[in-house]
Amino acid sequence: MIELIPAIDIIEGKCVRLTKGDYDQKTVYHDNPVDVAKRFEALGFTRLHVVDLDGAKNRHIVNVEVLRQITHETSLRVDFGGGIKSDDDLKKAFDNGAAMVTVGSIAVTHPEWFIGWLKTYGADKMILGADVRQGMISINGWKEDSQEPLIPFLKRYIDEGVKNVLCTEISRDGMLQGPALPLYQEIMKTYPGLHLIASGGVSGIGDILSLEEHKIPAVVFGKAIYEGKIDLEALAHSHLERKEDIK
Repeated sequence: MIELIPAIDIIEGKCVRLTKGDYDQKTVYHDNPVDVAKRFEALGFTRLHVVDLDGAKNRHIVNVEVLRQITHETSLRVDFGGGIKSDDDLKKAFDNGAAMVTVGSIAVTHPEWFIGWLKTYGADKMILGADVRQGMISINGWKEDSQEPLIPFLKRYIDEGVKNVLCTEISRDGMLQGPALPLYQEIMKTYPGLHLIASGGVSGIGDILSLEEHKIPAVVFGKAIYEGKIDLEALAHSHLERKEDIK
């Protein structure tokens, strides 16, 4: 059963979405991300992906108060990313209620820091962010492309104990043209025990069902919600029904 993870991206305290990670292609969908989180919770979702886009751009956490409000006013299990570049950022995220954090850029620029955090906090609290453009890892809010090819990058950290990977195909993000299924299939074929979270391109329930059919463990989706491409009530209901069928 695929894990469903709705997403909230934050700029200046508001719920937004970008297209292909471009800050100049920003759409504001809601002034209050906490209200959006409460709606997800009311529909039966238990997990939430929160991205501090200001943090990613400025290289330190910015929207920590929004994180604190979401985690204090809902019971959602929040994984938080964007701008985690130091021990202080990491502590700030956990102190303000994050159950897990997503770290990508530091794993490229300072691998020893990421490995240290992995050993300090444990693999269950750390998600390796693998944002991919043309097969290479992208960093710093997708503004820079590294020289790190995806599969060797993953191997390095899986060998160190990483269990959770959030992989975004940047060219698909915000495009509503379907997820990069062949990429996710390649990752799962190479690392079948990985808890892979697919991200980018989900355009409707059909895409989620396709990911589930191909045994992708989890999916993050955002723009399809805000553009009305996914009926959240129908999705939550069908997901619960499938869970009952499995029991």
